[in-house]
Amino acid sequence: MKNFTLQCPIPISEYPNVLLAHGGGGKLMHNLIEKMFSAAFSNEILKQDHDSAQLTLPSGKIAFTTDSYVVQPLFFPGGDIGSLAINGTVNDLAMSGAKPLYLSLGLIIEEGFAMTELWKVVQSIAETAKTAGVKIVTGDTKVVERGKGDGIFINTSGIGVIDHSLTISPKSIREGDLIILNGDLGRHGIAIMAEREGLQFEHKILSDCAPLNNIVEKIIESGIDVHCMRDLTRGGLSSTLNELAGSSPAEITIDENLVPVHEDVRGACEILGFDPMYVANEGKFIVVVNPKDAEKCLSIMKADEQGKESVIIGSITGKSEQIVKLKSKIGTLRILDMLSGEQLPRIC
Repeated sequence: MKNFTLQCPIPISEYPNVLLAHGGGGKLMHNLIEKMFSAAFSNEILKQDHDSAQLTLPSGKIAFTTDSYVVQPLFFPGGDIGSLAINGTVNDLAMSGAKPLYLSLGLIIEEGFAMTELWKVVQSIAETAKTAGVKIVTGDTKVVERGKGDGIFINTSGIGVIDHSLTISPKSIREGDLIILNGDLGRHGIAIMAEREGLQFEHKILSDCAPLNNIVEKIIESGIDVHCMRDLTRGGLSSTLNELAGSSPAEITIDENLVPVHEDVRGACEILGFDPMYVANEGKFIVVVNPKDAEKCLSIMKADEQGKESVIIGSITGKSEQIVKLKSKIGTLRILDMLSGEQLPRIC
């Protein structure tokens, strides 16, 4: 999480905490929106000051997605609920091969939430959106009674444009395709759990929360035959692969020896009884490509900040059954199934 030094624009001496009136439609709400939100996210579309944003989009296909964020704690090593909300929606758009352009921002704030904490979240949102190259063009604010909101919840929806001819979808997966992962697993989930439970490890584990649209754009612009992409959020690598196997349908085989997991994360997982294959990430994704393009794709990914540890971890080994197989470290094959629930609740 960044350290924000700019002073909160709401007079803290008068309103140190969010009041129900800040969501009531009167002067306090308009003051909050004008001085905090509109000022932080200012752009020509937001300045329309209308009930909906009027957008001009290029002709052709667009991608549209929405997601809600209820992470606890709100601030964690490597990020916070604000950066998570922007990166999560940006990455969902990028995984469909879209270039993210516009986001909406919905805030549900609990009465009593500290105004300084809200300002930190707002500044994080603004900085993360700038880094990802997206504009927040519309939004909404609601305040709920004390004890009914757990601080703050955020919803973001996003629009992106698809300006290429690729059909990036599980249905495009072909037998023989190779699967490339852009780096190590498990940091986000373990960072959240350590902060939540007050766990101390030898080294502080930071979330991998980051936007992936830039690295994806480089892959697509290179002319690589991309068949599918997915980010590895809730349920981790295992759940994502099982979703692909079910949607394709496909038989997927990956090699455990090739899947990168940093030693500090591996050690934390062993202590906590977690499997890194199932732990959530917020800056990791897989790309399924035609084997003839795999080395080129790998090279492009390794040259990007978000892909330095990229590696080919497996392949599509058949189309007759919907299953994920893991070649273990001792050389045996076992089924890598989807969890029935969550190892770590409220990690996003």
